[in-house]
Amino acid sequence: METSTFVYDGDCAFCSRCAEFIERRIPTGARVVPWQFADLGALGLTEAECEEAVQWVGADGSRASGPDAIARLLGGSSPLWRVAGAGLRFPPVRAAARPAYRWVARNRHRLPGGTAACSLPQEARERLYGPAGRPTTNA
Repeated sequence: METSTFVYDGDCAFCSRCAEFIERRIPTGARVVPWQFADLGALGLTEAECEEAVQWVGADGSRASGPDAIARLLGGSSPLWRVAGAGLRFPPVRAAARPAYRWVARNRHRLPGGTAACSLPQEARERLYGPAGRPTTNA
């Protein structure tokens, strides 16, 4: 793989807002892509992994998820963001980051930019909204 890839949940408004922030403010050579449009097989990822947390697949094939994925993304950016990424890898911060990330993931539908669909598993979202993320119609 030539380029590292950061994968997020494109059906979640909160996650999409965060990805937009990354693309606008964090200079990185990584691709930032919603898992719904990524070739998960080529990346060695599963839908279940992507529903659970953001994912990082390095150009070298290395993988990370959740706050470790965010640390990897930041580690390949400009100096200020690299410091933030190194901070996430610092053992006491890393120990706190994992439960904090899980809390955010569970409550993302309540956070700014979040929607009720953010709290649903992919299967339930597709049942309600269809695979394209639009409400299904019973015609």
